[in-house]
Parts: sequence; C-alpha cells; structure tokens
Amino acid sequence: MRLRSVFDAAEIRSEFDKAGISVHFIPFIWKYVLQNPNCRWDEIPSLPLPAYSLLSSKFKRSTSSLHSVLESSDQVTTKLLIKLQNGAFVEAVIMRYDTRLGKYNGKPRPGGPRSTLCVSSQVGCKMGCQFCATGSMGFKSNLSSGEIVEQLVHASHLSTIRNVVFMGMGEPLNNYSSLVEAIHTITGSPFHLSLRRITVSTVGIIHAISKLQKDLPNLNLAVSLHAPVQDIRCQIMPAARAFPLEKLMDTLHVYQQNSKQKIFIEYIMLEGVNDEEQHAHQLGKLLETFQVVVNLIPFNPIGTLSHFQTSKAEKVTRFQKVLRGVYNIRTTVRKQMGQDISGACGQLVVNLPDTKSEGKPVVITDIEDLHL
Repeated sequence: MRLRSVFDAAEIRSEFDKAGISVHFIPFIWKYVLQNPNCRWDEIPSLPLPAYSLLSSKFKRSTSSLHSVLESSDQVTTKLLIKLQNGAFVEAVIMRYDTRLGKYNGKPRPGGPRSTLCVSSQVGCKMGCQFCATGSMGFKSNLSSGEIVEQLVHASHLSTIRNVVFMGMGEPLNNYSSLVEAIHTITGSPFHLSLRRITVSTVGIIHAISKLQKDLPNLNLAVSLHAPVQDIRCQIMPAARAFPLEKLMDTLHVYQQNSKQKIFIEYIMLEGVNDEEQHAHQLGKLLETFQVVVNLIPFNPIGTLSHFQTSKAEKVTRFQKVLRGVYNIRTTVRKQMGQDISGACGQLVVNLPDTKSEGKPVVITDIEDLHL
C-alpha cells in the first residue's frame, strides 16, 4: 500500500477519527515534522500510543523529495525541482522581494525583505496556453493537497515564506478540492499564513470562481486574461473557448461584489499580438467598472516551444500609460526574475538541471504587496 503524506489533511483526519484519536494532535505532528524533517514517528513526544502505529502504517513525513535547487544569477530567485512519490517532477520558485520599495497611497511603504513561494497544483496542464512552457507538457496528473503543502515545507527550509502564489505548473481551479484543502492547511497551525497573502491564478474557470469566494473568503484572485477580446484570447489560450469573455467578466463582477476585494489581472505582452494601443483601450473599457490591478508581464522566451516575441519596452510603457492615464487603472509591469533558470512566468517545464548561476542580487517589490 502506498503511504500518504502526513500533510494530506483530509486523509490524516479521517484515519485519526476512525482510530478514535483526537485530531487536535495533527497540528502538533505537523509542527514537529517541520522542525525535524528527518525524525522518526516514535520521536514525536506526547502522542497517544495508537497514533504511533497508525502514522507508521499509513503516512510518510514527506512523499516528495527535493531533487535539486537552482539559484538564479539575480540572487533573489531560487527554483526547486521536486520529485513526487510516483516519479514525476514539479517545480516551485522562491522569489525574494523588498516591501519597502515603491509607495502606497503616496506614502513610503513599511516592511522589509521577505519571500514569496510560487507553487504548482498539477503535473503539466491541460489549458494549452501557447505562450506557456507548462502547457507544452500536456496534463499528467493532479497533485494531492499534501503534495501541494510539501512544496511549502521544502521551501521553508530554504527561506522564510510569507506569501504563496498558485502560479506554478497547472491550472489550480482544475484541481479544486486539493487546492482548497491545501490552503486551509497552510492558513492553519503551524503554518499560519494569512489568506490575504495567498493568491490563486486562473485562466478563468467560471464555475470554480463562483465557488471560490464562498470557500476561501479574503483570498486574492488573479485572472490570466492576456487579451481584451475573445478572438485573440482563443488564439493564444485555446481553453478560452470554453469560457467566453463576456461570461467570465459577468462572473468576476459578481465575485467582486461579494468579496469587496481588488482582482489582479495578468496580461502577457506579446509583440504584435495583444500589445498595440488599441488593445490597451479595449482592455481599459473592459475593466473600467472593476477594482483591479493590472500586471503587464513581458513574455519570457521558452525556446522553440513558441513563436511569440517579447513586446518592446516602449510598447509596454505606452500600454501602461493608456490604462493609467485614460482609464485610471492601477497598472504595474512585472519584473523579470529567474529567467536564466527558466523560473520566470510561463517558463516552468520540468528539466533536470546541472548548473548553478551566480551574480549580484537585485531586490525588487512584489505585486502581492500592492493592495496591502
């Protein structure tokens, strides 16, 4: 029998309930494993005797292992290649930021350096976005909630993680139950992450967006829009055919009415495809009734997997000025991080590394802090 991750919350609660063991011991077990990753079950103090045999027969401290760690030359980005129990690999990325950079409401920002973890929710992805390396893998499997949480566990041994973004491999809302369970786990003891510091990115799975606000209130929602009209969206994001733009915007309107929170809009800049001034005006008109932060993302090369080119810097600046100046929409340009280790946005596809890069650190600010 294949052992389950001790961080699979539903599984361990179910087994403890069946054995008559109080589930209140579970956060204590998690905390001990976090602090002592190589411990034996019998080393955990003060558990009921039946808990030790149950843990030994049903669970592992970790079903995944950290295969390799690759450091970017920017010295603020680290990519983790994680091997799962079934032999498949997923990637997670640690990004280090400085919250003091920039201003909020015209005032200097408080805080200091901290880390955001970008996690994967699936092995591969079935969305098939033309600009994304993960899409070229096709869909392999969903991750269990424990496999999602274990990415945070591995990363926590390398850096203190304050924010988590579900922007790695896979479409998070296509693995909805594991996503929700993992987020409930990492916002509870002993992780204690705030829901306001967790962002879930989706291409626009309409029925799941409708459920998300009820299941995870105060969560940050990011929508990978990437085009202001349906036909362009379908060209670069084949899955968009199943989620018409008009219905998606109606769903987001209801979501925002209920959540009272800003929505992040992700928009990849593709030369000659969606980066012209007319596209900026179309996007501005589409979003002018929403409270949003638009994040313009320079396209990151993915080798021979895509024919797209990165928009010229002048085009990105002009696009940003239209959204800000004409439509008063808060608009940022995402800094490129980890491109040399294929850890940047859209570049996550499993490659086994054999080199490390070195360079000078550049500390930058982070979109997850913009609304705080």
